[in-house]
Amino acid sequence: MINETVLLESKSLRESVVERTEVLERVKVLSLLPDGVHVTTAMVAEYFGVRVKAIRSLVIDHRAELEASGYRVLAGTELSAFKALSGIESRTASLALYSRRAVLNVAMLLRDSETARQVRMYLLDMEYMVRSQPVDNSVHRLSQSIDELVDNRIDERIVHILGKTVVPMFNALIETSGEHRKELVALRADVQGVERRLRQHKARLRRMMSAV
Repeated sequence: MINETVLLESKSLRESVVERTEVLERVKVLSLLPDGVHVTTAMVAEYFGVRVKAIRSLVIDHRAELEASGYRVLAGTELSAFKALSGIESRTASLALYSRRAVLNVAMLLRDSETARQVRMYLLDMEYMVRSQPVDNSVHRLSQSIDELVDNRIDERIVHILGKTVVPMFNALIETSGEHRKELVALRADVQGVERRLRQHKARLRRMMSAV
């Protein structure tokens, strides 16, 4: 089993698991702002049981990485709009916001926090379980065959509708139309082109399936 401290040193490993935000709730409840999406610096500090200063220092050292994960600072009209939408009552001139991905990113960088350490352990446990499970290729092949069959049936149905319904309808309209005859002929040609390409696609699928 990989030691949880490797996440502190490996940016590529952090990037590979940064979407697994569900682990945050497994360790501890993460309180969110009224918008249900973001948290402030103070809320991040409370979650990890550290001082606000520790979080701010972390942002200074890893700002680019955290911004890639959803960290941002609002000010001016953008902040005013956010306050109005989220119901936040504050007179601060700027507001740092963290998405759940950014909070998880903090957990992978924060050294002096037991909560952060537990989050890292959960992350690596999940990654180990996923990688250690054998891949059932038969299921994949079955799924692929079903997808091809469905696509083939859909193509057949579309070709049938185009050939038996849409094209004859255009023929009838062209026969009785005067002013818009040219436009109708062009549309019929487009439909026939689609029908022709679908038939070619259907033939390719048959050749591929017979070669398997």
